[in-house]
Amino acid sequence: MYALIVSLAIFSACTDDNNNFNPPSVASPDPASAEFGNSVELSFNYSTDAGFKSSGVSATNGTAVIKTDGTAGSKSGNIVLTFTAGTTVGAGSAVLTVIDREDKTSTATALVSVLEEKLIFNVEGNITSNTTWKSGKVYVLKNRVAVVSGVTLTIEPGVVIKGEAGTGANATALIIARGAKIMAEGTAAQPIIFTSIADEIMPGEVAGPNLDPTLNGLWGGLIVLGNAPISASAASVQIEGIPPSDQNGLYGGSNPNDDSGVIKYISIRHGGANIGEGNEINGLTLGGVGSGTIIENVEVVANQDDGIEWFGGTVNVKNALIWNVGDDAVDTDQAWSGTLDNFIVIAGNDTDHALEIDGPEGAMLAGHTVKNGSIKGNPATELGDFRDGARGTFSNIYFFGFPDPAVNGRGDLSLSGDKTLANFAEGNLVFQNLQVTLPDGVELTGVFKSGTSAYATTVAAGGRTVGADKSAFAGWTWASEAGELTSF
Repeated sequence: MYALIVSLAIFSACTDDNNNFNPPSVASPDPASAEFGNSVELSFNYSTDAGFKSSGVSATNGTAVIKTDGTAGSKSGNIVLTFTAGTTVGAGSAVLTVIDREDKTSTATALVSVLEEKLIFNVEGNITSNTTWKSGKVYVLKNRVAVVSGVTLTIEPGVVIKGEAGTGANATALIIARGAKIMAEGTAAQPIIFTSIADEIMPGEVAGPNLDPTLNGLWGGLIVLGNAPISASAASVQIEGIPPSDQNGLYGGSNPNDDSGVIKYISIRHGGANIGEGNEINGLTLGGVGSGTIIENVEVVANQDDGIEWFGGTVNVKNALIWNVGDDAVDTDQAWSGTLDNFIVIAGNDTDHALEIDGPEGAMLAGHTVKNGSIKGNPATELGDFRDGARGTFSNIYFFGFPDPAVNGRGDLSLSGDKTLANFAEGNLVFQNLQVTLPDGVELTGVFKSGTSAYATTVAAGGRTVGADKSAFAGWTWASEAGELTSF
């Protein structure tokens, strides 16, 4: 009898143990925060005597899903939720329920502060580690900012970069130093815009909302520097517009295939801040940039100095539009040996030369190619000045809207200096298939000087057969949105 009682007691104890497992235990994570529409991961630790069976989740002021669930039958583990914030500033939460194999449950709550999305970020120092500027955001350059050697700056489509006002050593600019890279790959639907802090434009807009497209000098510009060969007093020199004390301003080297990254669908506006007497920053400066760099679909609007200026290097540029610059639209120096293909120039009241082409400054004597361009003049503007031993090939370019050179000495294409004339005579400076629509009564030889008229023909307005394909600039450029391309 005693043995039977003991046996029954033991059986009864085992039955109680099997039916009385403790409920699961779940630990809440530390409070987190997320901006509107953004996600944050929340990690919960659990333990359960009966073993894990399943879990469920609910949320307030957002949504939550299980990213990593518990392991079936496990006594302990980790469950990760992804919480996506709603659009109301304040508290949000994700509630996790854990169910064990005895169908007992336990819950824990993660608290999330839902914040208004931050759109504007200040950039004050050099960029010394790989960095990404995100779509839909505005980045304000508070001073001169350099991406240093070995570092890549990625700029996503639709980003707006604004430069603070400043002159002299305080002029704002973005410098891509030798050995650094910029990956600025905008799209026709979402161009990347560089402009002034005074510009009220925001991501998603193309046309400037408050600044006139003639207003210039409000900030610096974009400067890309590389290790490709240059023709100068030394193999590497300091770029204009940057104080000599800033070694990130050096450019030039021995690698023609140097790669400074990718620039696509960007618009640079209201720049050209003056850092000294006669020393302004160009809209886009390319110093010793190599052919491994890709530059396509670039607009420069209202720059106080030049639109695009090349200082040596081998980089090619395709689809460039330059509108309302204060000095020269296309300026080349130091034996740049790449190609500019498909470009439009719209001269403004202060534009000096549509083309200013300078020769080598050192032993290297390479020339470049400029082709398939349409250039609209202005009463104050010259077609081009080829100077100091200029070299290269210039073909399939159409000029219109220029004045009679006999009136005020503007509106011609000239070859300046004995070295330039010699290069033209020897075939180192070549003109092919130039067309022009002239004012009434103006002769071709009065515009195209020093024998260059032999390579030019007159056409009636609308009768050109050479020039740019303006469709490349439709939709994403301010000039297109402003109706400036209708006459091209």
